[in-house]
Amino acid sequence: MSFQPVLVSNGIAGWRFLQRTYDSQLQSFSKSAARNREVDYFTEKISTVKSAEDLVSDRRLLQVALGAFGLQDDINNTYFVRKILEDGTTSPDALANKLSDKRYREFSKAFGLGPGEIRTTGLATFMEDIVARHEAASFEAAIGTQDESLRIALYAQHELKALAEDRSGENAKWFSLMGVPPLRQMMETALGLPSGLGRIDIDQQLEIFKEKLQALTGSDSISQFTDPETVEKVTIAYLARAQINSQVIGTSAAQNALTLLGAAFR
Repeated sequence: MSFQPVLVSNGIAGWRFLQRTYDSQLQSFSKSAARNREVDYFTEKISTVKSAEDLVSDRRLLQVALGAFGLQDDINNTYFVRKILEDGTTSPDALANKLSDKRYREFSKAFGLGPGEIRTTGLATFMEDIVARHEAASFEAAIGTQDESLRIALYAQHELKALAEDRSGENAKWFSLMGVPPLRQMMETALGLPSGLGRIDIDQQLEIFKEKLQALTGSDSISQFTDPETVEKVTIAYLARAQINSQVIGTSAAQNALTLLGAAFR
């Protein structure tokens, strides 16, 4: 039987427990037989990959490669994934550079299979990083089967920091954040914004995000997320609101059910 993460609660209480037990739980998760088979196969075979076609034609390799970047849902979109890899990231016209979700650029760049790029599939250190990312992402996915909000909170811990450390300008960082679904969902919830915000002008969205983050943390800068305490502050706000929202939805569903039952017995 595969290892299942242990969660004692949802919301902030569940997050505190997960923070305390993260290292030991991840270690146990990574030692499971299924994980070991995935890692062993990837480590043994990835150096034989010389092209995008080689990678997408081996589902077991592609599963680890995509999973490392949280893109496992694209496992069946082989033409799309192949195009992302073949185009690389050096040209402005490359498909990965046209997508708002920066994870595709990171994925393509990590393997260096595009024109003018250095192929990394034969470099052990680079592929060890892919394995480590895949292990962490797989653990987050396992958490998500029990509590999606905790999965997003875990993902944000490393991705907000990475985005904050990026050398691009503040607005570019914001647009990157808005283009990554888990980060956008977290930020919208933490700041009390409606999910329909994405339907208005992108520059208006930017101003609203900045204004609300300023009110919460005292700064509208993405660069502030190099500070773990700031990341934690936004995480707690997100989990608190997510828990409230789920309770409201649950209450509304129960009320609807009672209304229907009452109508049925009149």
